[in-house]
Amino acid sequence: MDGQDRVVTIIGRNLWETGNDAGGEMSPPPPPPPPRVVICVGDVHGYISKLESLWANLQSALPPDAFATALVVFLGDYCDRGPSTREVIDFLLALPSRHPAQRHAFLCGNHDLAFAAFVGALPPPPDGTPFSSTWGEYIQNEENEGWYRGPGHEGMHCQGRRWGGIMKEKRNPKRGSSYMGSIYDARPTFESYGVAHGSPDLVKAVPEEHKKFLRELVWIHEEENVPIDTNEGQIICKLIAVHAGLERSIDLNEQFRILRTKDTKISKVAMLSGRQDVWNIPKDLAGKQTIVVSGHHGKLHIDGLRFVIDEGGGYADRPIAAIVFPSKELIRSTEGTSSQNRSRYHQE
Repeated sequence: MDGQDRVVTIIGRNLWETGNDAGGEMSPPPPPPPPRVVICVGDVHGYISKLESLWANLQSALPPDAFATALVVFLGDYCDRGPSTREVIDFLLALPSRHPAQRHAFLCGNHDLAFAAFVGALPPPPDGTPFSSTWGEYIQNEENEGWYRGPGHEGMHCQGRRWGGIMKEKRNPKRGSSYMGSIYDARPTFESYGVAHGSPDLVKAVPEEHKKFLRELVWIHEEENVPIDTNEGQIICKLIAVHAGLERSIDLNEQFRILRTKDTKISKVAMLSGRQDVWNIPKDLAGKQTIVVSGHHGKLHIDGLRFVIDEGGGYADRPIAAIVFPSKELIRSTEGTSSQNRSRYHQE
């Protein structure tokens, strides 16, 4: 190479600039690729037909390239209430081979944690604490909630015992319906694997690949550089996805430790099962351009960068919803519902 030809490196690519310093011209760099679309899918709760409908509607609503390369974050609660938990997990397990250019993150919901606990798929506490140590905080509820007392209960996390139990009260006043077996409405999950509610045979009936899926669910997904459209233009945010939300009274670093390490010695993880205490973005994250997205709450709620995407709530007549970033477009299942399949959220 002589003194008049040189290599210019721009954004990791080598471009040739030819000519002398006065007259040489450089080719403009190529435009940056569009940001990867991020899709967050609300609670499925055993409704395979709704999940298939939502997936088809997402595929129809998005440009082919955007859908093919999307990051899809499932917000947890794949089991219970609906009739087809087994088929839902089969569907989720097949996604990486069906859509190899996508990325998939599967969050753990409170129902999934309890299901995993019952079938022996819950990771042990990092410090070796026995699961029986989780009983004490809620032992006063054991009788009314009819905790599971069959084979294997001695070494089971309290949420597994609650999940496989039988409620003494038959009516759930919060949902306006009857309990389906346990306080978690777990009977349809047992039946989807061909066994009766509360049967220890479920441990053998659940395939090993399903147990592996439950064991590997993450409690938090963190994604940098996620664009989101606002009234002031597009901004770049960090996205934090956690099933219920971040607790307002627990130190944020401690919450991240619990979630990242999946600390199963905790009897009831607020970030997976809380209600009002996890509704808002913690003050420590206010003003830091951080999206916090969750399911769990049985409703659709959007306030600034706080997104609760659980329109279905496990009810048979409600759709499963997903939100798409950066556009904030809502896509819904349309099987068995009268809902529109898409809408765009606008911040007031």
